[in-house]
Amino acid sequence: MLKYLPYAENAGFVGKSISASVKKTTYPGNNSPCLLYLFENQSMKNIYFTLAESGASLSGPVLATVTGTSGSTPQKPGSSALFEDGKLIAGTVGGGIVENRTSAYAALCTEAKESALLHFSLDKETTEAEEAVCGGRITILADSDPLAHLKAFREMKSSIEAGVPGVLVTRVVPWNDAQVMIKRCWTTGTGELNIPGDSREKIFSEVENILSSGNRAGYRELDVVIPGERQGAKIFLEPVFPLPRLVIAGAGHIGKAMSHQGKLLGFEVTVIDDREEFANPVNLPDADNIIVRDIGEAMRDLRPDKDTYVVIVTRGHSHDADALRPFIGSQAAYVGMMGSTVKVAKMHREFISNGWATEEQWKKICTPIGVEIGSKTIEEIAVSIAAQLVQARHGIMMS
Repeated sequence: MLKYLPYAENAGFVGKSISASVKKTTYPGNNSPCLLYLFENQSMKNIYFTLAESGASLSGPVLATVTGTSGSTPQKPGSSALFEDGKLIAGTVGGGIVENRTSAYAALCTEAKESALLHFSLDKETTEAEEAVCGGRITILADSDPLAHLKAFREMKSSIEAGVPGVLVTRVVPWNDAQVMIKRCWTTGTGELNIPGDSREKIFSEVENILSSGNRAGYRELDVVIPGERQGAKIFLEPVFPLPRLVIAGAGHIGKAMSHQGKLLGFEVTVIDDREEFANPVNLPDADNIIVRDIGEAMRDLRPDKDTYVVIVTRGHSHDADALRPFIGSQAAYVGMMGSTVKVAKMHREFISNGWATEEQWKKICTPIGVEIGSKTIEEIAVSIAAQLVQARHGIMMS
């Protein structure tokens, strides 16, 4: 949940098959009226959370994770898929023949209870009609007993829900020519690691580097020597961070379309509007949080950080200005505002003349918003904005 929502805890609401916490309340300090819808964050339902919550009810679950790639491949290290009785139920390791073969092995894992590292060549010279022709190689860890690691998955879930990132440490030790043993633990960079020998210091150093860099794609593989074990072990370090937050000011047509795009892109989505007929769970089924309150006041109470992305698509000039002002010079990773060239020029003059922004600060606002793709419809506009969010998330300079 966002940092400004905690006082709505323990309220209850169920409406039209949508479950949420909801509360008619006032904001602390100024008593302004506010209606909050706080949903169980479905965006956070990654595979590990699924295992933590309901893994015990699954029949023969097998967890497959991409641990290494070379050349061009359909997925990168850290991508995971969950199989039940050999059938894919969540995630992906790349689709196509790779996933089909992994699924087939998962079925065998269920029976034999043997884990393994699987290697696939995506050679363009393959003779199989359905084979991928990426030209690369991919290694997948098939864990035949992920329920043995529920403690680590539950610790991860609690940590992420508290807003604390960490690293899933997976130790893989060869058992025989085909089989491996797997042990997992969760760390936030503090406490003890259940790793024997002198490797702990090396692993902790890597964990610290991953967490300090904030690199969500910083999956790493280490080779270590474990005392008493016949062969060296592989250590896989998988960073898991709380979702980046997308705050959308405006629950109209564009805001609704953007909440859907944000959900698809893996953001925790919060929508703010002062009109309850628009800002409600029926109109915004993809939103994780909905705030019905004066837009400017709600935006001023946000505490943006480097994982906050702001999209301003309100219904009018005054609302846009009120929504934008709190984010001038903020730490937000992205601030974008919709508007015509004329409107943007007018707001630019207003902000500079009133001392609300410097020229340098104004240049950091993405307005008019979105990537130029010739968009006309609401859905196309939302796609263009979503593309710009992706650019910002990956640190690509935007024009």
